[in-house]
Parts: sequence; structure tokens; C-alpha cells
Amino acid sequence: MSGVQSALDALARGEVIIITGDRFRRGDMDFCVAASHADADAINFLATHGRGLICLAMRQDRAERLGISLMNEGTERQSGRPLGRSIEASEGVTTGISAADRAQTVKVAVAPDATHEDIVSPGHVFPLIISPGGVAERAAAAEAAVELCQRAGVGDAAVICAIMRDDGEMARPADIADLVARFGLAVADIDDLLEMPEPGSQQKR
Repeated sequence: MSGVQSALDALARGEVIIITGDRFRRGDMDFCVAASHADADAINFLATHGRGLICLAMRQDRAERLGISLMNEGTERQSGRPLGRSIEASEGVTTGISAADRAQTVKVAVAPDATHEDIVSPGHVFPLIISPGGVAERAAAAEAAVELCQRAGVGDAAVICAIMRDDGEMARPADIADLVARFGLAVADIDDLLEMPEPGSQQKR
């Protein structure tokens, strides 16, 4: 499946999708699942088939409530990746790195009433704090993931994981055909998302 609408439908069903077209990482691609649906099975899928860093993309207001700030807030020696300090749920985890433990951390972090008291650091989930202007301001996977989840009605946070090939190199569009076919994954390209009208707006006829 391909197209933003297919991806929105898949996210609404709690499924994992693929996001392509990240302009800041030379075409790297990411798995994405709504944080509200990121159970142990979903986290295990990302770790098994994605192999990259498992990150929790969130808006700045949530990061502030959790007491998370960017790891490097200055302009010097800046990679451009909006990573916050790694986190773990303060309760309900053991080693923190198992799929179940990371799912628990995500669940705790995205709870409506979550505060800094509900998480500890360092941990095994890596926050990505998206730009205030969203994907229109920064056309990257983290921003696209959050916007897709919002459009799908499944919350304002997403779990993403970069996709690596079996040989350890980053996957490119030609490398994901087998994954898409095997698991029936929807694929959303950031350029297509940018062309969609804002939610609630009407296109001119």
C-alpha cells in the first residue's frame, strides 16, 4: 500500500507504517507506530526489522511537562537532530531495554497526566522533540510521524525507528519492497503529506 491516506488508516488501526522522504537524513526511512498503540509487539517489530534507534517523537509542550529538554540546545557542534535525554518509566520496568519495558516507558510518557516524576534518566527510549511548526517547518520523520498520528486521531506522539538493511547499511526505497509486501505495510512520503490540506480546511474547487 502507498499514500498518506492508507498510512492514516493503518495508524488508526494500530499498525506500523513506513515514512519516507526525510530531508535531513539523506533519504533514511523509518518505521512509525502511534505511541498510543506502541505495545511490546510493536516495539519488538521495530527492533527486529528496523534495527535503528527507537525514539519517541513528541511535541514541545509534552516534553516540557516531562522535564525533557534538548541534549544540545546551542548552535555549536549541532547535529540538527532534536534528541532529548533518554528516558525510562520510573515504575513498572526491570532492565528497561526489553520490548515490554520500552512499551511501558512509552505508555507512561504519553499518559495525559504524565509529569517529570513519572520518568527517570538515562533510559532506553530516546525522545525527539519536534519543531513547533511541525512538518511544514522541518520536513523530517519525527515531525511527519506526529502529524500523521494527529490526523489519524491516535494522539500527538509517535514511536519511530530507522530502517537498516541486513548488512547494516541504511535502507533506501529499493530495499523495502520485501518488507512492504511481507507485512502489508502502508508507506507515507513526507512530500505527499506536505501537499495535503490542513485538517478542517477545504480545498478550492
